[in-house]
Amino acid sequence: MEDNIMNWKKAVALGIVAVGAVSLFTGCGNSTNNSNSSSKPNKIIAGLDDTFAPMGYRDDNGQIIGFDVDMARAIGKEIGVEIEFKPIDWGSKETELSSGRIDCIWNGLSMTPERKEKMDFTNPYMNNDQVYVVLNDSSYQSAEDLKGKNVCGQEGSTGEAAMNANEELKNSFAQFKTYPEFTSCYMDLDAGRMDAVVVDSVMADYYMTKVPNKYRVLPGNVAREQFGVAVKKGNEELVKLLNDGMKKVIDSGEASQISNKWFKRDAIAKA
Repeated sequence: MEDNIMNWKKAVALGIVAVGAVSLFTGCGNSTNNSNSSSKPNKIIAGLDDTFAPMGYRDDNGQIIGFDVDMARAIGKEIGVEIEFKPIDWGSKETELSSGRIDCIWNGLSMTPERKEKMDFTNPYMNNDQVYVVLNDSSYQSAEDLKGKNVCGQEGSTGEAAMNANEELKNSFAQFKTYPEFTSCYMDLDAGRMDAVVVDSVMADYYMTKVPNKYRVLPGNVAREQFGVAVKKGNEELVKLLNDGMKKVIDSGEASQISNKWFKRDAIAKA
């Protein structure tokens, strides 16, 4: 009788171990970064600068909202994958991506030749310019008027890259100062410490809509560009998956509806 009880206990113990092993392997199979590269991920972690209105930012309740968030939701629905946004240090975005802490960068990211060397991109989904924003009541009428003035932009932005690529233009200012986020640029512009901000035209449009008659954009542009979603170099499966969903959202007209919601115009890049 005692032997039977011992055998029963051993059987139960072995059963528990077996169940635990199945749970462990099942859990591994459900991880965000699935080891089977040919299978569709359960979730895509998208990195963003959560102060970059209107592309991705926090509302009064702390929720991340914006144009890119709405686009990601629509694309995620088409491909059947949850897309979760994770705030990152924008200046370290390449490191965040290459280390695997995020699966993609989805936040008004300009597709530049330099970035294409470090990351792979989806097809472009939005057209954009780098422009000068000044206070509406300032005397500046053109970029020429900014010579000898104080101009600012965001660290790691294509506005900064455009300035670094044109030393003559950059040196024509009294200073070109960069900040970790665009909100600080606008604060110093409002305070009179800066005379102009170099910023994405879509962001300029948004600020002028939110605060009418406070800002205006000078004629012309610093640079012309397109936005795309960046993924780790060599991740062709994720690029294809996102491109498939993006095409459906653009072709259906939903992307244009989202653009009109945020910018009052259709800024979608169409093939």
